[in-house]
Amino acid sequence: MRQTTSILFFARKTTKLKNGESPIFVRITIDGQRLDISLKRSIDAKFWDSSKGKCKGNSLKTKENNRYIHYMEEKLLKIISDLEIQEELCCKNVKACLNHENEDLSIISIFQRHNERCEKRIGIDMAEGTLERYRTCLKHTLDFIKTQYNLKDLPLTKINHQFITDFEHYFRTERKCSTNTTFKYLKNFKKITNWALANEWMRSDPFAKIKFKMEKVDKEFLDDEELNKLMVKDFDIKRLEIIKDLYLFCCFTGLAFSDVKSLSQDHIVKGIDGKSWIKSKRQKTKVEFEIPIFEIPKAILAKYKDDPICKIQKKLLPVPSNQKMNAYLKEIADLCGINKNLSTHSARHTFATTVTLGNNLNIKAISKMMGHTNTRMTENYARASEKLISNEMSKIQGMYQYV
Repeated sequence: MRQTTSILFFARKTTKLKNGESPIFVRITIDGQRLDISLKRSIDAKFWDSSKGKCKGNSLKTKENNRYIHYMEEKLLKIISDLEIQEELCCKNVKACLNHENEDLSIISIFQRHNERCEKRIGIDMAEGTLERYRTCLKHTLDFIKTQYNLKDLPLTKINHQFITDFEHYFRTERKCSTNTTFKYLKNFKKITNWALANEWMRSDPFAKIKFKMEKVDKEFLDDEELNKLMVKDFDIKRLEIIKDLYLFCCFTGLAFSDVKSLSQDHIVKGIDGKSWIKSKRQKTKVEFEIPIFEIPKAILAKYKDDPICKIQKKLLPVPSNQKMNAYLKEIADLCGINKNLSTHSARHTFATTVTLGNNLNIKAISKMMGHTNTRMTENYARASEKLISNEMSKIQGMYQYV
């Protein structure tokens, strides 16, 4: 015999919380038995629409409350339907099912599930480097929860504004991260909470009142003197010689780490001038780029033509992990007497600032080679060096005279 059930959302107007608002409940009635469950949400009583069982108005809080009410209604309807099929429908079992679902939803399990999904998209619409950033962020999240709460995981209900501000403090103090690095990690974490919000696994956005403000930083690049110093330096240690060549290849092509790592013979084409060009799409943005291969990168490609690692991987260059390459670059900078924090990305800045703009190449051509969609993006890489300023100012030398 089919049981009679009903679901009613209401604001308990006779109860006032500390914030002066009324708590929102859902009442499940099954064959006359009632079960009231708090949604752990509240609303000013004057914004509650009793006839529709939801909040009224256009405020952010109203929208979030109504979204969660809709989510709870869908969840309860499914639980009731499943229990009815199993002939186990009663208020006690509905409550047990709700509690069980809430226990299963935790930040680490959601984060791991997200990363597993990303892993399957590598080579389709996601780069390996993007996944690696999520993995690193997950590791930091695990470490933070262990440090802050002495736990291995936390339910999503505990991921609130306080959690985010404590997480930021952890990056700045325990991890000694800069402002920009801290915000990059938090932006990655925000993608996980946004995913949870979109799936209605979370009731509210923990980032709702948090704004990111990145500090403007002048990125490191090599000037002509430093670039020549690196080019003439010979290394007896093979791994350092390889990293030097890879870095120089990026300096003279503008390729980002992920693009040079994936470089294969398929990306080498004959250009309009009859010479060899690199033509591909950026791993990060999927924007096309075209780069002529002149003497230096051509010589580096020839040097590693028969490298065993290249043959096994079917790539043109023996590129290690980004982490290893950055570590070796610091060693190389010390040995060359270059007092700069070299990284794989500084080679891209060197290409834009010293190799191309510093030699008066057209900004639109630089933009196309770097795979940028507009020259504004390129200007973030290509900055006016002292050499460029000197060359430009020499054009007006002698044009004015002081009498």
